[in-house]
Amino acid sequence: MDEPFTEDSVPDQSGRTAFITGANSGIGFEAARVLAGRKARVLVGCRSPERATDARDRILRHHPDADVEIVSLDLASLASVREAAERVRREPRLDLLINNAGIMVPPREETRDGFESQFGVNHLGHFALTGLLIDRVRATAGSRVVSVSSNAHKFGSIDFDDLNAEKSYNRVGRYNMSKLANLLFTLELQRRLEPLEGDAIAVACHPGVSETELLRFLPGWIQLLSPLMRFVSHAPPEAALPTLRAATEPGVVGGSYYGPSGFQEFSGPPVQVEPIPAARDEETARRLWDASVELTGVDPGLAPV
Repeated sequence: MDEPFTEDSVPDQSGRTAFITGANSGIGFEAARVLAGRKARVLVGCRSPERATDARDRILRHHPDADVEIVSLDLASLASVREAAERVRREPRLDLLINNAGIMVPPREETRDGFESQFGVNHLGHFALTGLLIDRVRATAGSRVVSVSSNAHKFGSIDFDDLNAEKSYNRVGRYNMSKLANLLFTLELQRRLEPLEGDAIAVACHPGVSETELLRFLPGWIQLLSPLMRFVSHAPPEAALPTLRAATEPGVVGGSYYGPSGFQEFSGPPVQVEPIPAARDEETARRLWDASVELTGVDPGLAPV
């Protein structure tokens, strides 16, 4: 039986560059901390300069010689996404694009471009960012796009008739939808990368259950039950391991999906897991891709298979 994947399993990342969205806290921070400790150059994508600076300082306290730089990024603004992508495109290489940032079950809000916030931030912002950076990813040998989904995708469906939740809004349903969109996008991106020159791949992961800032919008009665979560959850450093395995383990196959190995994939060492069949529906994925191009104005330029 293979040894469980741990932080110590992450190979040396010297000479590699990683851009992580939402790297100022939770799972994104833990992934950034480990990659920086393995000598990667880590670009911390964050909306708040103060929180980004704090995250960089915390990483440097762990690893004083780490190479960490802040990139201003607000996924709720396509203008900010374009500015961040332009900054990252100046890097000589981009080995890892880790689409980690997200919001979970807030009251209905809209992004600066008028998208329902969960679909806009969790999917459309990352779709646009990936599209703007895919040439830099493809130009780097052994590169990967890693998108963080959720167990919640199992309950999701894409409402093409109401993508911006203008007719009705269910905060949990919209979160589920955005996490299914992450997987549909990852698998469609992999299909479009496969026939091209180069070895860039797209993979996905989910953290299981962990107490991070994502939980701040949960109803109060659920938050009161948070002490009980400790029996089925794991801390952010462990919850980041599926991301790190998807991003760094040698031999990862494009289109793979990693999550915890424990009961219901809530916690435990990361292993390869299976998304629901709907996540592999190619017609839905192509339709979502085309809608995302239309909504964001960003065309990654990858032909459908």
